[in-house]
Amino acid sequence: MKRLRDDESGSILPLTIFYGFLALVLILLVVAATSLYLERKRLFSLADSAALAGAEAFTLEGVAVTAGGARPSLQTPDVASAVDSYLDAAPTDEFTGLEVVEAASHDGRSATVTLSSSWRPPLVTLLVPEGLRIEVTARARSVFG
Repeated sequence: MKRLRDDESGSILPLTIFYGFLALVLILLVVAATSLYLERKRLFSLADSAALAGAEAFTLEGVAVTAGGARPSLQTPDVASAVDSYLDAAPTDEFTGLEVVEAASHDGRSATVTLSSSWRPPLVTLLVPEGLRIEVTARARSVFG
């Protein structure tokens, strides 16, 4: 019995297989998380640009001169139209299922744009979902300086 307890010989192969599998799982998870993060950042950049286009959708008749300076007045239909025009001209082919959830002006001074898109992981595994719906919101305001 003492001889078996003091014997340090054995197979390292199961341990190597386990750590190799663990490393592979971690690599796949990191690749999927990175892909999701980059897709969200790209969608947010598009929403931010669309919000800027919507914030500049005012007419000269809609600019009011106040004691604090000139102040544009935004209308929701003008913002929605400007956002749609921007998205028609922008390269949006790389987004799957891109849709405008909201393009409005709630306070008359800023434009709020919410975009939604589908994300698919580069490699589908048991630990990563088949895909997710990403939604981002950006706000922009035109200011005369």
